[in-house]
Parts: sequence; structure tokens; C-alpha cells
Amino acid sequence: MLCIKNLYKSFGGLRAINNVSIEIDKSSITALIGPNGAGKTTLFNIINGSIKPDSGIVKLNEIDITGYEPHQLFNLGVLRTFQIAHEFSSLTVKDNLMMVPSNQTGESILQTWFSPNKIKLEEQSIARKAYEVMDFLQLKHLANEYAGNLSGGQKKLLELGRTMMVDPKIVLLDEVGAGVNRTLLNAIGDAILRLNKEFDYTFCMIEHDIEFISKLCDPVIVMAEGSILMTDEISKVKENDKVIEVYLGKN
Repeated sequence: MLCIKNLYKSFGGLRAINNVSIEIDKSSITALIGPNGAGKTTLFNIINGSIKPDSGIVKLNEIDITGYEPHQLFNLGVLRTFQIAHEFSSLTVKDNLMMVPSNQTGESILQTWFSPNKIKLEEQSIARKAYEVMDFLQLKHLANEYAGNLSGGQKKLLELGRTMMVDPKIVLLDEVGAGVNRTLLNAIGDAILRLNKEFDYTFCMIEHDIEFISKLCDPVIVMAEGSILMTDEISKVKENDKVIEVYLGKN
């Protein structure tokens, strides 16, 4: 589904991405791991369109999307969550979900005058979808709670829910487990697995929690100093001496 070839990105004299080539298969859950400064977030930012590469190619289903803007990639189904949740804190959980679908009729002032019935029907449909998402993620009891009042784990679930409001081709998860207690982390993991198995979602996730990765991910891509160190299943990754040295640390 996603093919990255010979990607480079430098900031001043620092090469953050150094000749990175990876492939992410459709319907997979791929982990992207490595020590701080390995280039993981920079790679996500390039895929997401937040920053432009110096050279190299990013393809989605054989379409060259290199240099596309984030809103263009959103419309193509490339969605991303963040390590620190980006919820709209003064809106309810339901409203955070309902605002996700793009090109809603009610966004036009003229349409609010001339097509009120169309807008009403559209909003009812989006609301039904929002309740389905909240039910799936066990957030329905928080529908009318302000998003800013949620716990860290609940905010991560809400971010995952926002990706479910559209038709994602691939979801980039940036440290979905960061700052989340084990109970909610298990709930997030179960939701990701269900979305993958039941709805054919493709995920790529930056994550540090090896137990969480072991439960969800195959394959695992290891980055170090802006380059790809290895790609393999988690059991092989944990046994690799180079990975132990640069990521897990030596005893």
C-alpha cells in the first residue's frame, strides 16, 4: 500500500532521514521503532505531508504522493494521530468526531440559507456514525463530555475514533501508548486489532512499548540515526545484537 524509496531529509548539517526505503503492506500493522532521534517522527511527518523530503519518493497504491499537502493526503485516506493528543478541548467527544468529515454542506453560509433540510439530514447521518464509533471504542458514556476533561488514554481513543469517521487507507499512530495506563492501553490495542481484522485497516505505528508491539505488530521496522537498521518479526528484532545495542541497550 505504501512504498517509500531512497528518502533523504536534512536539517542544516543534520541528516535526519538517510536513504530510507520501506514498504508497508495493505492490511498490516507495522511497528516503527528506534531510539530517540532515530528519525521516526520525521519519517511520519514526510509521509503525512507536514514536511517535504529533500529527495526520494513516497507512493500510496502506486500513486506518487511525494510533497502532497496534509489536507490532500487526508482526502486520499492517509490519516495520522499524535503523541500528544490534538483534541478540541472545548468541544464534546461527539462534536470532536462529527467535525472530522470534510466538505460538509453546513460549512457553506449559502447552503445554510438554501439547503437547511439537506444539512439536517447530513448531520443526522454523521451523528449516527459518531455514535457507532463511540460505541465501538466504549466512549459512548462520554459523548457529551468536553474532550479536554478526558484522561490521556481516553484522548488517545478519541484520536483513533476520529480516524474512523472517514475512510482511511492507512493510519499513522504516533506513540499511541505514551502516558496511557495499562488498562486503557489494552483497550486501545484491542480496538486497533479489531479495526485491522474486521475492517481491514492498515496501521503503521511509532511505539516504544515492546509488550504492546509484540501483541499487535508484524513486521517491525527498526530505525537508527536516520537509517533502516532491520525489518523483521518482533522475536527476531529482540534477538538482534545491533538492535539490543542501539535500542534496547546492553546490560
